[in-house]
Amino acid sequence: MTEGSSASEDRGRPVLQAIAALVLVVGVMGGLWAQHKFAAHKDASGRPAECSNSENHLPARYVSGARLCTALNRSDLPALLGTPKEEIESANGSGEWITLTGGTKIAAPEATVSLETYTVKLSASYDDISVAETGELMGDARRTTVLGHPAVVYSSPTISIKFNLGGGKAHTGPGGTARCVLVSKHRKDDGDGSFEVAVWRQDDVPPDDTALLRVAEQVLQTVPGWSGH
Repeated sequence: MTEGSSASEDRGRPVLQAIAALVLVVGVMGGLWAQHKFAAHKDASGRPAECSNSENHLPARYVSGARLCTALNRSDLPALLGTPKEEIESANGSGEWITLTGGTKIAAPEATVSLETYTVKLSASYDDISVAETGELMGDARRTTVLGHPAVVYSSPTISIKFNLGGGKAHTGPGGTARCVLVSKHRKDDGDGSFEVAVWRQDDVPPDDTALLRVAEQVLQTVPGWSGH
């Protein structure tokens, strides 16, 4: 999820209208808490994590978070990110509604997969704004194409949450930078929905756009609702 604000109350992607954030979780006791948390998502054989069960509150006409998780949680994801020796440590999806200003609700299914170095998020949007229009609202957006579909690449700040395990308190602050690519569902940028892939690193180093686009090209064509036309 990315952090942003809308230039319009009634139109615009949820990322531009709802306060959200990519969250980096950092344990302060040598990373032991985080390692234990992630290990709980792996099976006994040590294979990469399977998608955890998550609630889906969306009608069947929308892609579910579970389906997005299945598409993102692929065995070659570490190699696509440039870290082939790593394993997927946790994977989950959810299907929720985002309520915009004025009470309008928009379906916002998403999935997140974490590795030692990277976290990747895949989300679907069902608003009526085109990718080009969204790009115009972002200062650093760069237009491109993904599998022949109009797309924009942009940066988003993240929020870091640090846990003090001894004192039971959490501290938040600025995190690193996520790189995101927003892609139209169709080759014609008609505002009929889009998908977004966001990548950020646990060490706060800006992600590589080449890796971001490589993941998008392989993952998006397997997502239900992706159109080759």
